[in-house]
Amino acid sequence: MTKVEAARQEYADWCSAIGIDTIEKLNDVLEAGRAVPLINLCEARQERKYAEIANEIYWRKDSKRIVMMSGPSSSGKTSSSLRIAQQCRVLGLNPKVIELDNYFVDREKTPRDENGEYDFESLYGMDIEFLGEQLNALLAGEEIELPRFNFVEGKREASGKRMRLQPGDILFMEGIHALNPALTPSVDQSRIFRIYISALSSLPGGEKVHNSTTDKRLLRRIVRDNRTRGISPADNILRWPSVRRGETLNIFPYEDNAEVVFNSSTLYDNPLLKYYAEPLLREIGPESSAYEKACALLDFLSIFRALTPDEIEAIPHTSIMREFIGGQMLY
Repeated sequence: MTKVEAARQEYADWCSAIGIDTIEKLNDVLEAGRAVPLINLCEARQERKYAEIANEIYWRKDSKRIVMMSGPSSSGKTSSSLRIAQQCRVLGLNPKVIELDNYFVDREKTPRDENGEYDFESLYGMDIEFLGEQLNALLAGEEIELPRFNFVEGKREASGKRMRLQPGDILFMEGIHALNPALTPSVDQSRIFRIYISALSSLPGGEKVHNSTTDKRLLRRIVRDNRTRGISPADNILRWPSVRRGETLNIFPYEDNAEVVFNSSTLYDNPLLKYYAEPLLREIGPESSAYEKACALLDFLSIFRALTPDEIEAIPHTSIMREFIGGQMLY
């Protein structure tokens, strides 16, 4: 059994243990007015998982000074990494962040895809040699100047920000290639602790089975991007096949390199997404190329009872789901 399969099974076992192992039972809990206790239970489980991962990092702090995290789109990587970092602080560690987006090669050196367009998701769009030099310098106790990538000019610049790893410091990095050892070939791999983050939920049993974690991630993305990035639901649906191709090429083949798999799903997330996504999806008309998929998503959501505004208000501001619906405060 792979680590991802084990994480999925552990989640299914937990759902069975609390008596909510089908969508019908989930809806029964919500209809009975027990949504808020369910939300609190799910959030307590997530916080426990964050703490367990922080413990793993703490136990290895002397040998593994670098924590690298990756996962597919809309898995909640940003929220999860920040919550894990917070739990590390509880243990007396000091997380420092390096943003991999600042290690792109200059634009003219970026690989092109089969259509002649810049392939910004290619591993070789990263300056692997320079990244390795900086990580090895940090591991050796040296001070470095962090780069800053100017996306307008397409060039790397000096940032003026300097970094050195002090005792108790742990380096946190998150990106699509973070689980691929080819990103850091010159770095001693035994110094890196890798975490895979994904939404692995499933509710087995009953007449209807929730088995589309891909659709749930798309719904998360639709809700978030409509709110924060000005990307319409239809455009997001049309971009999704390209996103999936990138995940299949750059993320999924390396998921088992992770020491730890974090499942970012909660039992209440589809009822929550139903409240926000249904009105957005209904705005997509038959004339749109995204209409068929919008209808399929609406059909998927139809089997869930939506959360009410009062129930949504009870979701903590530290919740991973706040990354998508808004109102998140992680510190």
